[in-house]
Order: sequence, then structure tokens, then C-alpha cells
Amino acid sequence: MRRVLSALICAVFVIPAASFAGGFQLASPTIKNKSTIGNEHVFNGFGCTGGNVSPELRWSNVPKDTKSFAVTVYDPDAPTGSGWWHWLIFNIPSSVTSLPAGAGTPDGSGAPQGSIQSMTDFGQPGFGGPCPPQGDKPHRYIFTVFALKVDQLPLKPEASGAMVGYFLNQNALAKASFTGMYGRK
Repeated sequence: MRRVLSALICAVFVIPAASFAGGFQLASPTIKNKSTIGNEHVFNGFGCTGGNVSPELRWSNVPKDTKSFAVTVYDPDAPTGSGWWHWLIFNIPSSVTSLPAGAGTPDGSGAPQGSIQSMTDFGQPGFGGPCPPQGDKPHRYIFTVFALKVDQLPLKPEASGAMVGYFLNQNALAKASFTGMYGRK
């Protein structure tokens, strides 16, 4: 059952943004769609030596009934059978339409007031950059912003990626995504 739920959630996250988002758009000045993610965003650990700084993100053409936002970063290519959650931040106020570089610090000091960063698959909150196994083909890192119909999700910081994903998909008005790539030789 857990494997089926994981597969369902993963499938929802990799649906192209255009099929669901209409005019809603997500962009980053440092990561272009389908380009290689720079070392400043790569994880610092697990054999990787990057800066582990979350990228600046900006979204536009927000649906008019949006009450809050959430951002996720997900690697569907991780050799886990269920992918890898690199960042989950939700309860971002509807007045916020961007996150500065470094907003994903584990202590939450760079995140919008009132937002929650829940646990990543690295076992801590905050942004955890790319760090695929050495020798794997480049992995896809899907950055997604969700426009939500609720002010807050009823979740605690300890919530898993699957639980956050469930609530995001239950409350999404729209979502927009882009994909960065990263591999290690």
C-alpha cells in the first residue's frame, strides 16, 4: 500500500506544469529549465561539496483565489524506489511571490514569516541540494510552486514528504514547475 501511495504522489509531482497551471509560472535566475544546477546549490555532504544554498525563486500569474503557497524540490530519479524530497516549505503567505537565495536555511531564518519547512529525505528541514550517487546519469530536480486554496496546511514541521504532498494536491488551485539537472562522474 505504501509503495502504491508513493508512486501516486510521485506521478502527480512529475506532471508537466503547463497541463495544470494555465498561466502560473515559476522561474529562477540561477537555474534555467533543463539546465545543469550550479555548485552553489549542490548539497554539502554525502560526498558532495557544494554551497547548499537554495536558489532564488519567483512566481507570477498567480490564480486570483490563492490563499497561500508551497514550494517543493523533488528528485524522481533517486535510487530509492520513491524518489527523494530535497525541500518542502509551505504556509507561505499569499502576499509572497518570491523566495530569495538562501531562504531554505534549516533554521528557517531566511524563509517567509509563518511558513514551515518540513523534513526532507536528508532527515532535517530546509533545502538540501542535489547530490546523486557518483556515476549515475544526471538526475532531474523538479522545483514546484503550489498556489493553495487554504491559508495554512494543518501539518507540523515533522511531516513527511508524502504527507505534505498529499495535502498539497488536495488543496492546489494550480502549480508551476521547472526542472534542473545534476550528475556526478
